[in-house]
Amino acid sequence: MKLTSLHKHSLATGVLGLALAPDGDRAFVAAADGQISSVDLATGEASPLAAKHASYASGCVLLPDGQTLVSAGYDGQLIWHDLATQQEKRRVRAHRFWSWQLALSPDGRRLASSSGQYLPGGWKYEPAAETEASVKVFDTSSGELLAAFNHTPPVLSCAFSRDGAHLAAANLLGEVRVWNLEAGAAAAPVAGWTSPDFTSWGSTKSHHYCGGIYALAFSPDNVSLLGCGMGPMTDPMAGNGKMTWQAWNWQTGERTDQIRDGQHGSGLMETVAWSPAGSHFVMAGRQAQGTWNAAIFSAADGQLIHSVDTKNRITQARFTADGNRLILAGAISQPQPKGGEWPSWGRVQVFGVEG
Repeated sequence: MKLTSLHKHSLATGVLGLALAPDGDRAFVAAADGQISSVDLATGEASPLAAKHASYASGCVLLPDGQTLVSAGYDGQLIWHDLATQQEKRRVRAHRFWSWQLALSPDGRRLASSSGQYLPGGWKYEPAAETEASVKVFDTSSGELLAAFNHTPPVLSCAFSRDGAHLAAANLLGEVRVWNLEAGAAAAPVAGWTSPDFTSWGSTKSHHYCGGIYALAFSPDNVSLLGCGMGPMTDPMAGNGKMTWQAWNWQTGERTDQIRDGQHGSGLMETVAWSPAGSHFVMAGRQAQGTWNAAIFSAADGQLIHSVDTKNRITQARFTADGNRLILAGAISQPQPKGGEWPSWGRVQVFGVEG
């Protein structure tokens, strides 16, 4: 199996959220300037939607009708966009702090958003307790709040199970919790575990925790849960921990697989995505040292199959519905203005998946 570059497009600002149209020819991106845009993946032409977030737009999902896009941002807002008119349909205040990540249930009826601010809660700089529920679930047709779940902030990632019955969320400390959505709006987690391989604490430069599980994805057979992030570091400010992924039996919390020694560099991995067939998955992010920042792994044995170095930060990865293309979105290092002009620093790349 091999990744072959097909298109590389520049956008005005860094991309944090990505959704694909069903035919895979168009992407929707949420960007650092708060803008939501529709992007032609062949030409790179970007068409901004009318409604914007007041801060970074951190995520977006396309509803099954193909005509409604929901975005989230660091302003704590959820915005429903009508793609036919490119106008705002609805706006809901989801959180008092940032929306870190947005997830859509497989049937498109529910939307989950994770939040939470890292504030020191004690002399060990452990996170203070949340001031509002860190994980919330909304009805996509009405915007109604359906459920609110407690976790230790900040909660960086969330994902629905493939049957839509469960929701998983993970935080800065490598703590994963899973809720049964049919059990009620305030149900206790049905599973929970902690992996210390995703977080660091150090006293170099400053005292704080760093890292976390930045993305979660249930396997297509709904048996395992995959998470990615960065391994422990002596100096949490350096950002050079081990690129890492782990897979767990989500019902028991037992770790079933993880990245192999010698197959990783160092840096923060921000996204994971399963191929539609479930035979392989991709992990991607930003590289501190090493030879790649996006790689495909075998679902059967966890071995690295192929890797590429895109020379930029990758925040989102999505396979097209047929599995033949991989879309990567992110940014180059935030540039400095030249002659009063800011260069374009957002990126969307299209790769063919061969073999």
